[in-house]
Amino acid sequence: MFEAIGHYRVQYKSALIQAKGMKEGHKSLIWLIRAILFVYIQIYAVHILATPFIAGLAVAAAALAGRYGIQAWQAFKARPPTAKMRRFYDGGFQPTMTKREAALILGVRENAPADKVKEAHRKVMVANHPDAGGSHYLASKINEAKDVMLGKTKGSGSAF
Repeated sequence: MFEAIGHYRVQYKSALIQAKGMKEGHKSLIWLIRAILFVYIQIYAVHILATPFIAGLAVAAAALAGRYGIQAWQAFKARPPTAKMRRFYDGGFQPTMTKREAALILGVRENAPADKVKEAHRKVMVANHPDAGGSHYLASKINEAKDVMLGKTKGSGSAF
């Protein structure tokens, strides 16, 4: 579109140059006005033709986006139901801590090596330490879980 406008500018300038070359008078003035109007009408016609084209592109893009949206919604509705992911352990603590419960508390496997257990204990304890706003009860359970995992106690129960 801008190339067409540039083309008409060249025509306008050449019309002005030709008008200056003609002898002055009534005919040259009329010719100049006609040349200016002709160029203006051609530029205006380019804009008039471009507007419906751009509007058509917008309508086509909206139609394609709507079609894609409907297809995506139908695919979403047709997918099989999946089980919801659960992040937290349901229920409280058992009266006597087992190795399974201790592993769940520390976030390690039941047969994890001692260094992994100590590292997990440190991370969980830093997050739940009473000096950092954690509860004494949780801290005691975390310490008990470490002891059970390392085999120091046989799940003797909570201090509370």
